[in-house]
Amino acid sequence: MPTQRHTAHLVSVGNLRIGRGQPPVVIAGPDVIESETHALSHAERLKAITDRVGLPFIFKCSYDKANRTSLDSYRGPGLKKGLAILAKVKAQLHVPVLSDVHCRAEIESAAEVLDVIQVPAFLCRQTDFVVAVAKTRKVVHLKKGQFLAPWDMAHVVEKVRRAGNEQIMITERGTTFGYNNLVSDLRSLPILRRLGYPVIYDGTHSVQLPGGQGTSSGGQREFVPGLVRAAMAMGCDGVFLEVHEQPDKAPCDGPNMLPLAELETLLTDVKTIAALIQTRTP
Repeated sequence: MPTQRHTAHLVSVGNLRIGRGQPPVVIAGPDVIESETHALSHAERLKAITDRVGLPFIFKCSYDKANRTSLDSYRGPGLKKGLAILAKVKAQLHVPVLSDVHCRAEIESAAEVLDVIQVPAFLCRQTDFVVAVAKTRKVVHLKKGQFLAPWDMAHVVEKVRRAGNEQIMITERGTTFGYNNLVSDLRSLPILRRLGYPVIYDGTHSVQLPGGQGTSSGGQREFVPGLVRAAMAMGCDGVFLEVHEQPDKAPCDGPNMLPLAELETLLTDVKTIAALIQTRTP
């Protein structure tokens, strides 16, 4: 297991500060860009909710989901159109934006728009890719692979650090447990925190059932609120949530997405639990 680093780094995303002693950040949005109108509408409502609750917000949405179960699954509008939509969200609503990047050829273009570049869980062991993302000097959002122990992420973090980038966030998103199933071992959150960087809990991908519907992934969204509350109690620096106004009509990942109407209540609990934990933690 990793040893405790001496410094707990704070990550800066624009004017936001993420890490120990800061309010938990909310990284939220639909799984994939469906249209410009859809993305702007969700981002606007998410910003209003997080403003009311009083939590910092980063809008997340994918311009291309290159890791779909089926060749026929919806992937998004693609690099050029998708980044243009995210740039519009950023400019109109003055919120930071995050998306996942799946190949080295897209990193430079993505870095021109994105405030945070996400390394997908399946790619977190791809050294050249991780180093190339790190060299953009953008905040690097590392998704822990479903196939890794939490302490294995020390090697992934070190690749980013040696590339000269200390702007790192690490996200727990569940661990493969047999076929078509993930489980959340919440012990991983304090273990990952020992690496010295902000740790985020992905409450929606953690209830995904990969490939569980044959040609697409299933999910158990009813467990999202309980797991998120438990993760905050275990100690983490923010939550990653895929939300949608009508998850059952979403083109992908609908079964594990949280309905937008349920978000404010959950985030109110997140803020309350975080405040309590911070008063108990030296």
